[in-house]
Amino acid sequence: MNIKLNWDGLGIATSLACAIHCAILPLIITTLPLFGINIIHNQFFEWGMIALAFTVGVYSLFHGYVKHHHSFQPVLIFMLGFVFLISKQFFHVFEFYFLISAVILIVTAHYMNYRSCSRSKCQSKHHTH
Repeated sequence: MNIKLNWDGLGIATSLACAIHCAILPLIITTLPLFGINIIHNQFFEWGMIALAFTVGVYSLFHGYVKHHHSFQPVLIFMLGFVFLISKQFFHVFEFYFLISAVILIVTAHYMNYRSCSRSKCQSKHHTH
């Protein structure tokens, strides 16, 4: 069974899920603490989402760089996005601004990586693993 997985698509989805969690979830799910459920500002959940986005991103971008396009630009954009993502964990006053910047940069890095990999002659290898 050969499963094809678009790692950049997964990276974009992970980044957007993180943004939704951080920006919209507090507005929608304000009653969860009444039931003893707290995923808003839960440090374990926050760092878990960051680790997931980092793992997917590093794999996808490293694979694209080494096997396909050899462009360091998506990696640099991704790293800058992660600086903002980590910064939001420590500078809560600017959390929203860091989050928006992080998501835009990380999604842009994945998109650039995807486009560059798609333009290469061996694009099908990028989507299988």
